[in-house]
Amino acid sequence: MSLRARIASPAETTTPNRDDSLVATYRAKLLEEIDLAEMSSLAAPDRRLRLERVLNHIISREGPVLSSAERAHLVRRVVDEALGLGVLEPLLADASITEIMVNGPESIFVERAGRVEQLPLRFASEDQLMQTIERIVSTVNRRVDESNPMVDARLPTGERVNVIIPPLALTGATLTIRRFPRAYTLPELIGLGSLDEHMLMLLAAFVRARFNIIVSGGTGSGKTTLLNALSGLLPAHERIITIEDSAELQLQQDHVIRLESRPPNVEGKGQITIRDLVRNSLRMRPDRIIVGEVRGGETLDMLQAMSTGHDGSLATVHANTAEDALTRLQTLGSMSEVQVPFEALRDQINSAVDVVVQLARHADGSRKVAEIVLLVSHGRQQFRIAPVTRFVPRPAGPDRVVHGYFEHLPLPRPVAERLYVAGEPAPPAYGVAEAIDVLNTREATG
Repeated sequence: MSLRARIASPAETTTPNRDDSLVATYRAKLLEEIDLAEMSSLAAPDRRLRLERVLNHIISREGPVLSSAERAHLVRRVVDEALGLGVLEPLLADASITEIMVNGPESIFVERAGRVEQLPLRFASEDQLMQTIERIVSTVNRRVDESNPMVDARLPTGERVNVIIPPLALTGATLTIRRFPRAYTLPELIGLGSLDEHMLMLLAAFVRARFNIIVSGGTGSGKTTLLNALSGLLPAHERIITIEDSAELQLQQDHVIRLESRPPNVEGKGQITIRDLVRNSLRMRPDRIIVGEVRGGETLDMLQAMSTGHDGSLATVHANTAEDALTRLQTLGSMSEVQVPFEALRDQINSAVDVVVQLARHADGSRKVAEIVLLVSHGRQQFRIAPVTRFVPRPAGPDRVVHGYFEHLPLPRPVAERLYVAGEPAPPAYGVAEAIDVLNTREATG
């Protein structure tokens, strides 16, 4: 039976208080009968099977009388409570769920296919939710309490977890579990409508010609997914260093060094930041540096690396438009302890960044490349961009599905020449034009 069908079944939704009472009762009975020392010596699958057998025996001996479906449901819930994460276990087992959001014990939301929906599930109490949270954070040697009410961590199985509890969370303990998206290839993203074949050819040429690329977008727009797909275009012989807060990238090349930042321990010591890792990576002889997301002073180090011999690097940034992405890079660069004038930061960005790929998440849950722009300003000039691709949406129909087409614009001649010299001729859809001269003319005429 599917998760959706189980959630909708009367046994689970019509009598939640009775179910919670039965679960609590039989969980206590189960713990009385098992040998904890023996259980700890078993592998996880064997441990679950042993608990299920013991619990089935208890139910057969003491009741209550249940149908086969009700009995299976009770056994699963009790074992999940005793061994796993309770009501979250079936959600974590559902591969279609990409995000789990618990807003207090009685409110659980999930994201599927880009859409958020509320589920008719609940925790029995705030205490049960807190026990589940403590079980989660203990797996990464963290703790959560009133003195440390926020935790952000990555589980050993890969999921990213954020916890915030009262008094900061007024609606009760809040838990967010983000599942890592599976690694899509660029052809697969074409099939999903995120981009088209002409854009794939252009992005592949940019990567192979060692253009520095910034992937920009809002939360959940698919930045990591696209970054991972672009990384598949990197030559297998190059030394690639990835730097992330939570290791999500899944590169397939052989010569990959994966670095992950580390939060401070319970004593507030031992923190290793993204900036520390960026600085250290420059001493590791990288051919390419990939930063999962720049969000602070490490931006300055990344820009300096891009403009001093580590071309062909990639990074992501949170921004709603390509222009905003450049401005945000300038702001983030100013957060370094090194006091750099804004004009000098603009110079760094103009010399370091070649391409901004802007992503957007639409109302129907689809994620598309909104535009690909080239940074054509120089020195301390104000940022000037030349769009080469943009998504043009059509009015939504009755199905509320976003439709539209990708428009391809001419490449500036200097960019086309750079691709040609690198052995990557410009794709035919992007005919060459004097785009820079056109921009200069527009500025001169107001």
